[in-house]
Amino acid sequence: MHKGSCLCGGVRFEVKGELPAPNACHCSMCRKHTGHYEAGTDVPRSAVTVAGEDKLTWFQSSENVRRGFCSVCGSSLFFDPPALDWIGIMMGAFDTPTNTKLAYHIFVADKGDYYDITDGLPQNLQ
Repeated sequence: MHKGSCLCGGVRFEVKGELPAPNACHCSMCRKHTGHYEAGTDVPRSAVTVAGEDKLTWFQSSENVRRGFCSVCGSSLFFDPPALDWIGIMMGAFDTPTNTKLAYHIFVADKGDYYDITDGLPQNLQ
């Protein structure tokens, strides 16, 4: 069982099962939502339990995706395409070890100009 929370602890979650390897998204929306690039893992919806949903706010960032964050402390927590059977969880929100390693980068053509990607992982332009 993997556990996580927002900065203030008002929103907590648990994920059953192993976590898939995360990816890093460098698109402008993810950068604006997180303050840098987003590192997240995509898990089956059925594996996730959330507590403190009264403090969880959803922002519809595009036609197909909404992003979940704590309304008290502002922590970025979820990337949710409601029509699909999975939900993305921000790696920084986990309280317990994830036993994962970043697998690849996406939307690197849109990355910020203030950093370089030098970890040797695959980089997809989109």
